[in-house]
Amino acid sequence: MNDSFGKDIFMNLPITVTQSDLSEILLNIAPVRPVFIWGAPGIGKSALVQQFAEEVGLTCVSLLGSQLAPEDIIGIPQIQEDVSTFLPPKMIARKEPYVLFLDELNACSQEVQKAFYSLIHEKRIGEYHLPEGSIVIGAGNRTQDSAIVKTVSSALINRMFHVQLKADPAQWLTWAYTNGIHPWVTDYLAQRPDHLFSEPPKTEEPYSTPRSWHMLSDALKEYDAGKKAIPENMLRMITYGCISASHAGMFLAFTKQLGNQHLLMDIIKGEAKWPSKPEERDVLYFLAQSFRAKLLHELPANKQNLGKEKQYFAHRAKALIKELSLLNHEIAQMVVSADEGKVLPEWFMIEVIRDLPRLIVDK
Repeated sequence: MNDSFGKDIFMNLPITVTQSDLSEILLNIAPVRPVFIWGAPGIGKSALVQQFAEEVGLTCVSLLGSQLAPEDIIGIPQIQEDVSTFLPPKMIARKEPYVLFLDELNACSQEVQKAFYSLIHEKRIGEYHLPEGSIVIGAGNRTQDSAIVKTVSSALINRMFHVQLKADPAQWLTWAYTNGIHPWVTDYLAQRPDHLFSEPPKTEEPYSTPRSWHMLSDALKEYDAGKKAIPENMLRMITYGCISASHAGMFLAFTKQLGNQHLLMDIIKGEAKWPSKPEERDVLYFLAQSFRAKLLHELPANKQNLGKEKQYFAHRAKALIKELSLLNHEIAQMVVSADEGKVLPEWFMIEVIRDLPRLIVDK
């Protein structure tokens, strides 16, 4: 690799890390080597760095790469004893050790990137050295995230240890339960953890990330604080303004059936029926999606691994798919379809096709 900026270089790590993995990496590697965190917007990079700084008892100083000029890093020259000296900005030139967080590092200009070389590699700007014990961490979005990113020089990449962060629903929910996230959000994502994060769309529209769900929670809590019921039209505006449209529709359906939070389990047990009224179609769609998620989670890949309880569930599942197909053929097809690489076990699909061939033939 060379130091030129002429070739597009973007990070494509074969291994991703969860929030707890990243905390472990920061605690063990960041004190000795600068770490760069790659990840989609809204996935929680900044919050994790702030949390790390608090854990090690250091102040976190954040610089936003997209808003920096070279002089914001190296300072401006001043004459001292007939010699010009660059004095770094007050925000960087501190007496006590701290965590310097360079957010959106790959969104800054090439000249700013060059100004970072010695800061990242040697913790030095001109003649000024960061206080002993200071830690440098960078973060940025990926090229595929449709975010503002610029070519990163190979020299800058080679100066840092790289990790790619992914959203882990179980870990995020553990955090959410102890940080006051609205119960509608936690209850929904507990049922649909696959909706915590969606890849950034190619068009300009809201999409689901840990940050956008947190934003929706804040909006819902504002109404709770005022002890006011949220009008249905306002709830729709709030929801569609925060998360992916497909997730928003299902979240709204979820809120409609909050009066019976155990409806799906009642349907599986045979104590309730699929909603059949035209005005309940969105609730039916949500329940069917949750049913599909339960099938993916509960049914083993090998039929021989079915225990007695799972045998009953598989038997009921086939009956419920048949009932659903009579009620809404399209939604029943959605339950058994291959979606985003997630496929129901082959043995189960063979039995479904045998009993309901139209679910597959009509697709």
